[in-house]
Amino acid sequence: MTDSWDTIADWYAELLRSGSAIHDFGRNILLDYLPTVLAGQRVLDLGCGEGIIARAVAARGASVLGIDPSPRMIEHARGAEMSQASGAFFSVDDGCTLTTVATGSVEWVTAGLSVNNVPDLDAALAAVHRVLVPEGFIVFTIPHPCFEAPHAGWTEREDGSVRRIVGDYLTEGFWRSGNPEGARRAGNQHRKLSTYLNALMRNGFTIEAVDEPAPDARVAASQPQRAGLPPFMVLQARRA
Repeated sequence: MTDSWDTIADWYAELLRSGSAIHDFGRNILLDYLPTVLAGQRVLDLGCGEGIIARAVAARGASVLGIDPSPRMIEHARGAEMSQASGAFFSVDDGCTLTTVATGSVEWVTAGLSVNNVPDLDAALAAVHRVLVPEGFIVFTIPHPCFEAPHAGWTEREDGSVRRIVGDYLTEGFWRSGNPEGARRAGNQHRKLSTYLNALMRNGFTIEAVDEPAPDARVAASQPQRAGLPPFMVLQARRA
């Protein structure tokens, strides 16, 4: 059976709830680009998964709607909300259309490791542009396009140090990881960094920040080979 986000949803939700250093790091670096107080702000969390970011944003006082195309992921998000309410709401929707989200209805769009899953980047950014108010923001994280490209790997040198082997960076498109314990076995859209930047500008956004945060202590302890490389990128842009 070919994996999808629905088929790995139970595994993924348990991974995050049991404490995943790399996913906690991904959440935290995105939150660093949001105001610490979001009272009165409306936030759409695109590709919310089991709600790891939506709940954290709601804790800052925002009105949050998390959407995801995977019904099973939304079940997990709603289940977590029932057991410990954050105030976030969750709905099944397609990030390329956002048909359930009204035009000009949110001040912020967040997307934690999800924009890299949408099959049509321009359609998704056009939909985000539509639902944002003028001067609204999108903040999103993606796997680092260089170091997490298809067929990237690790090699050990003679001195015992481990170095990253860069994969097929220039080859854009859908791919699946062969790692049976990796989330990208469900699939991922690899794109060059320039593709993301140009798509943002083409769809009416002004780029305000691009960051490559160094792994925190927990990530470095759990995956020492990653200590010298940024696993993710953060991008922030403002709607014109």
